[in-house]
Order: sequence, then structure tokens, then C-alpha cells
Amino acid sequence: MVKLNKIYTRTGDDGTTGLVDGSRLPKHAARMEAIGAVDETNCAIGLAVCALTETAHGAVLTRIQNDLFDLGADLATPGEDFTPGEMTLRIVPSQVTWLEGEIDAINAHLQPLRSFILPGGSEAAARVHVARASARKAERAAVAMAAEAPANPAALGYLNRLSDYLFVLARAVNANGADDVLWVPGQNR
Repeated sequence: MVKLNKIYTRTGDDGTTGLVDGSRLPKHAARMEAIGAVDETNCAIGLAVCALTETAHGAVLTRIQNDLFDLGADLATPGEDFTPGEMTLRIVPSQVTWLEGEIDAINAHLQPLRSFILPGGSEAAARVHVARASARKAERAAVAMAAEAPANPAALGYLNRLSDYLFVLARAVNANGADDVLWVPGQNR
């Protein structure tokens, strides 16, 4: 369990931040961008949870929030060994597989798409769409980081599946797609 007695340390006042292995990076480094984008996604999911608290979807999103803390720790651990250890959190393939199962379970009940959809329909679905867009941003940031340093393939896969999950979840929240707002190409020309 993590214990935080003191919130500020002043060690980041020089523009750097510490990683799990004790090394320090500039706060603008690609690794830190990825970690920050994952944190933003977690916050956006938290907002969606507020709209879905009384549903099974809220519990799944809370589980995902915990996974995202693991993913942030994974990204904050440099190196090429992506095996989880006693003191090393890593996303594992079973977490990606679990997310795929959630996607398939929701998608089985959705009306087929006839067009792209506009983010919205209901407030809850709009919140999930904000989280989806944030997850895509986090994935882009993690891929950019991976261009500079080794990254756990399971972590990258998890972020990729997460945006898919949030897309189908937003449709499920919109009465299984019945309340989706369809894009009408060139409607306002």
C-alpha cells in the first residue's frame, strides 16, 4: 500500500520528476506526457462514473480506473523487462483480454452503426465520449514515448482497447445505440 504523509516534496521545483527506479526526467519528457495523459483519462473516467454510479458500468469503470493507476506506474518504470514483480507494477495481457471481453459483451447488444456518431445523446454518454477522446490522446502519448524508449506492449494494447470500450459504452448508455446522434455528412453546406 502506498503511504503519502507529505504531499509536497519540492524535488520537482527544478522542472524534473522522479520515476519508479529513482531516476529523474524533465517534466516535459515524452514519458511524462504519457503518464499525464493517462492521469487525464482517469479523471475523465471519474466524471463518467459520477453519471453511472448506480449501474454495473460504474463498477467496471472504477476497475478501469484502478488499472490506469497500474498503467501509470508501468509507464513510470523504465526498462525492457515488462514482467510484473513484487515491487514492479506492469499491465499484463490478461487485463487487455478482460477489456476485450467487456467490449464484446456490450457490443453484442448494440444496434449496428449506419453512420459515424456525434459525441453526445445523453449527458452520461457525452461524459463517456470525453473519456474516450482522452484515452485516444493517452494512447498517442504512450506511442510517442515508445518511439523513444521501450514500452510494455500490454500497456499500449490496453490503451488501444480502452478507447474502443469507451466507444461501445457510450453507445450502450445511449439506449444501446437508439439515442445515438448520427453524423450527417455535409449537412450544413
